[in-house]
Amino acid sequence: MHDFHTHFIPEEVSKWLQEQKESVKAEWKNTDNHKTFLTVNGKWGFELKDTFTDYKRYKEEQEKAGVTHPVISPVPQLFLYELPTDITAELVTVYNQSLAGLVQAEQNQLSAFATVSLSSPELAAEQLRSAMNNGLIGAIIGPNADGRMLTDPYFTPFFEEADRLGAILFIHPLLCEDPRLKKRKMPNLIGVPWETTVCATDLLLGGMLDKYMNIKFLLAHGGGFLPYQIGRLNKGASQWPDVSGVLEAAPEEYLKRFWFDSVLWHPEALNFLIQTVGEEHVVPGSDFPFDLCVWPPEAKTDKGSAILLREPGK
Repeated sequence: MHDFHTHFIPEEVSKWLQEQKESVKAEWKNTDNHKTFLTVNGKWGFELKDTFTDYKRYKEEQEKAGVTHPVISPVPQLFLYELPTDITAELVTVYNQSLAGLVQAEQNQLSAFATVSLSSPELAAEQLRSAMNNGLIGAIIGPNADGRMLTDPYFTPFFEEADRLGAILFIHPLLCEDPRLKKRKMPNLIGVPWETTVCATDLLLGGMLDKYMNIKFLLAHGGGFLPYQIGRLNKGASQWPDVSGVLEAAPEEYLKRFWFDSVLWHPEALNFLIQTVGEEHVVPGSDFPFDLCVWPPEAKTDKGSAILLREPGK
């Protein structure tokens, strides 16, 4: 079984964070119950479990859960889009080279996504090309960068290169910064899927799935709230020309062109997603080893894994 949604921080990246802790404002705080929390640039703090940084422990836990082919993503807390490009680019190089080394060492039993300097699209295109030439399958990216949505023409150089390469782009949100969402972990609980919903809706209505036919857009956490509200988009497109203007089909047909992980924690929600987009477009995911992970991942969604990982043109 595959697990398309896992995160890991290689030793080289941990070392880089220690060396650059002033420039990235990295802080490690220990709690009374002997847990360590990492915060970067004053936000996005998370518990730094040993399974984030010890590959032997990471691999042991994946094997225990019956996962034979995990897919590693860099942690979103280290996208660093808001920092100067030279800092982000340095981390991108360290992270991607480290993951490429892991993939090569595991001999086809592991895959990984790159991270890129998305705020600098030309550079991000070069980084993606280099990473895929080194054996990575695409990139994990945030739902926006530099204050721009992904449909902004500013990002055209990156998406054109991703399309040429036939890359998988894993859209993974950060915590929502809506000022209304400050209590009871709501920036995570509903803010995270909301950010995915906004991004995916923008990609769909913006015509990106027609413009870049060779990119496989993979949406985290079951696509957020978008699948559940696709009927509303269908109705809006049928009523309002400014919604349907660039679309060649109903929104529901475009929804089936996305890929989705199975990180939903609810069997009926997952069944609805599978029925709506087809089982070949839902792949196993866990979000391991974050606190809110589905463990083990849902094996029944593994049918589409080979299709998603299929090399471009095959």
